[in-house]
Amino acid sequence: MQATPEETVAFSWVEWPDKATRDAGMKKMMEDPRMDPSAPGNPPMPFDGKRMIFGGFAQVVEVKKD
Repeated sequence: MQATPEETVAFSWVEWPDKATRDAGMKKMMEDPRMDPSAPGNPPMPFDGKRMIFGGFAQVVEVKKD
């Protein structure tokens, strides 16, 4: 991350019930004018989005209760 001593590295994740729900939720979020930091009245982003890392993962193990 090449974080400086003044910066804090944060880790988080979101679980979606399925890909269709994720796609619909992401589309709705991206279309929401409140998510546009360049829109008048919206606060600036609190982090450098160019340094954000994200990805999707396929489930490889499922744990079931007996």
